[in-house]
Order: sequence, then C-alpha cells, then structure tokens
Amino acid sequence: MKSVIIGIDLGGTSIKLGLVNISGQIIQSLEWPTPKNKSYHEVIAVFGQMSEQLLRETVYDWGDVFGVGIGIPGFLDFSTCTVFEAVNLGWHQVPLKEELERLWDVPVLLENDANTAALGEMWTGAGKGASHIICLTIGTGIGGGVIINGNIYHGVNGSAGEVGHITVKEHGGRSCNCGKKGCLETEASATSIVLKTLEQVKEASGLLKEEYAKQGNTITAKSIVELAKLGDPTCKTIIAEAGTVLGKALANMCYLLNPELIIIGGGISYAGEILFEPMSEAFRSFALPRLRQNTAIVQAKLGNQAGIVGAASLIHRNIN
Repeated sequence: MKSVIIGIDLGGTSIKLGLVNISGQIIQSLEWPTPKNKSYHEVIAVFGQMSEQLLRETVYDWGDVFGVGIGIPGFLDFSTCTVFEAVNLGWHQVPLKEELERLWDVPVLLENDANTAALGEMWTGAGKGASHIICLTIGTGIGGGVIINGNIYHGVNGSAGEVGHITVKEHGGRSCNCGKKGCLETEASATSIVLKTLEQVKEASGLLKEEYAKQGNTITAKSIVELAKLGDPTCKTIIAEAGTVLGKALANMCYLLNPELIIIGGGISYAGEILFEPMSEAFRSFALPRLRQNTAIVQAKLGNQAGIVGAASLIHRNIN
C-alpha cells in the first residue's frame, strides 16, 4: 500500500534524498556528493543508487512510494517538463522527468529548488498555516520562492521569485554571475559577506584576526556568523549591513505581493538578531504601515531539510 514519498534536493555540491511520510516527516535521509562532472546521466545514476539504498535501509519498497519530487537549482520549462537550464550543473534542455519515470516507474515532479524550500516551510515549517509567503534562502546566492493562495507563483515562463537579482545598488556594485552589478545577492549573500569580511580583515583585530589566521588566511560564512555572535565588531557590522539591504528589498517586494509572512533561511539566518534586527528596522522604515502591519518576518525552521520536505510536497499535493 502506498504510504511514502521520496524527496530529492539536488545541489551543485551535494544531493540530499529523503523518504517522507504523508505528514511531511522525514523517515530516513541520505546525503551524497554531486558527481564532479555533473553530467545528468551520472546524476541520474546516483539518484538510482541513493534511492535503492534508502529503501534497503527502511521497511519500504517501490510499491509503497507515491512518487518522487525533485528540487532543481535552475530554470524549468513546465510546458515540456524539462530542465531548461541549470547553470551550476551545466545542464540545458534535460528531459529529467521522462528519464526518471522510465527508471522508477512512479510519477516524478520537478520544481526550482528555492520554490521547494518555500513549499517545505509552508507544509511543516515556519510557514505552516500561511498561504501568502515570500521565502528567501541566503546562501552562496539568494534564492526566492513566492507562494500565493497556497501555490507557487511561477510567472509566464517559470522565472518568478528570482529575488537575488533585484538591483539594490545602482553605482559601484559588485559584478554578479547574471551579468549585472549591484544585485541583492552581491550585497547580502553569504558570498558577499565573506568578500566584504576579507576586504576588512587586515584592519580588524581580535577574534576575526585570530580565526582568519587559524583558517590559513581565509574565512567562511559560518565562521563569520559565529564570530558575530561572539561579539566581533567587524563581523557584526557586515552582517547588520546585509540585514539593512535585505529589509529594504523585502519592503519593495511587499508593495507588489503583500504577503502575510516572510521566511528567511540559509546559513546567514543563524546570525539571529544580528541580522533580523536591522532587517526588520529597514523593513519598517521602507514599508507603509498598511503593508507592514500584517506581515511577519521569521526565521526558517527546517534548515537543510526544507528542500527534501518541499520536494516531497510536490507529490503530496497531487495525492487524491
């Protein structure tokens, strides 16, 4: 009897795969590195190996599986059910759904990975009970998912929610991978925070200087968050500045979408109040009272499991 769903979160460096029940709880999960050359044939082979291992480690088999949902880091063509382009994987016009349904003989549904994170948070995380949501994931870049009336808003060709490329700095901004300058993710992503910290580390002292030397004259975003929490002034200032930029961008998004909830996830969100206080202050400054009075800004709850849960929800929403 069918009772479980497989959710897959495909990333440029790792693949997370989980067995999820119909309540949105992960029963068992695996994480493997993404194949180095990232060819879709190799990725499909890894999907097959991981799914078989996952089922072997539990009491389930393919007869119990409703289907497989997958979060993809790229653009999808929903008219043809293909991966239109996934830049970080080097994919273009990949018939992933068709090939995987042939492999597994169960329904397969695809969605952008930022959207699956949003769906996961709506199903069992910080967005449970809400139906108008903006979800931002602050990592290497900044991904966004927009949910309206409980459904992902895709736009005319599946490109809605690319909030990381909203222009927030008109002059002197950093170059972005998209070809523009001054994008939100060049000012407030984990990558941006690391770059800004490295620019200032020579003038810094104390905790940051020590950690920089300990890591071999480099620094990670995770370390910057930890140092900020320990009170390092340079790290606190850089994260707070990112929060201010995010708050202004969120206010602008709200003028168009008027959500009830904004969910902030990704590694930088663990900075807590160091990020959220200046972000909320900027949001209040730039959003009119009518807009901000019913909009809450909260931290995501599911962490790196959001993609698995959200991918599984693609199938769950089509059961019955």
